[in-house]
Amino acid sequence: MGNLSIAPLNGVGAEVTGVDLARELDDGVFAEIQNAFANYGVIFFRDQSLNETDHIAFAKRWGTVNVNRFFAAHEKFPEIALVAKEPEQTDNIGGGWHTDHSYDAEPAMGSILVARVLPDSGGDTLFASMYSAYEALDDRMKDKLEGLRAVHSAKRIFGEGLDTYYTKTDAGGGRIGNTAAAEALQDVSHPVVLTHPLSERKALYVNPAFTIAIEGMDKAESDELLSDLYAHCMNPAFTHRFQWRPGSIAFWDNRATWHWAKNDYHGQRRVMHRITIEGCALH
Repeated sequence: MGNLSIAPLNGVGAEVTGVDLARELDDGVFAEIQNAFANYGVIFFRDQSLNETDHIAFAKRWGTVNVNRFFAAHEKFPEIALVAKEPEQTDNIGGGWHTDHSYDAEPAMGSILVARVLPDSGGDTLFASMYSAYEALDDRMKDKLEGLRAVHSAKRIFGEGLDTYYTKTDAGGGRIGNTAAAEALQDVSHPVVLTHPLSERKALYVNPAFTIAIEGMDKAESDELLSDLYAHCMNPAFTHRFQWRPGSIAFWDNRATWHWAKNDYHGQRRVMHRITIEGCALH
């Protein structure tokens, strides 16, 4: 491959072509990809042939790998989390709008997802731009959100309650779980509007899966504001639907996007390899 090209997509993201991620990238090419990642929120690659070692090497170029506490790990490569759904399973992983690791004090920077086994049809992933969502707010709402912080919790999805994203039945079998780790995690707060550490752009930073309240508001007011923000963020104008093919890779920035793995391939198998990269405190 050669002649790096970065093509913006409608809604959110960009497709990067002319690069072979199985080979070590020179500093100039890597810097261009970094810039695209920071500014577009999610970048996509096609026709790649990464093995597990290549996947890990590419991830480590970006930062420290976060070994996932809640997903089953690859038996030979613990850095790789398995995002899998077997034909007999009804619920998938990530089947609702969310952003990963917002429940951590220093949320993960992003995740690199590699397609390994794909269904004959279905299994797309939706992404939404939190840059665009913030920029489309009116001035009154921007002023209202200035300085607010929101509480995020792992317990809602991974804890004893196991909210509607994952059922207790499908959480078994080593697929997803570790309620003890979720219950031990302290809830954290982050700014409702963050300044992105790479792009310095502002983005909304709340999500339906892990955000449980706005600090300093009573429950009714908090719930109403969060509901309004979620409805706003789900505007199709901010979204892109990524159709997976063999050799496809998605690399999203948790600080600038939401994502949603569609669960529309019942009776078929889908296996993805995910590596998550550590991030930093948000401001």
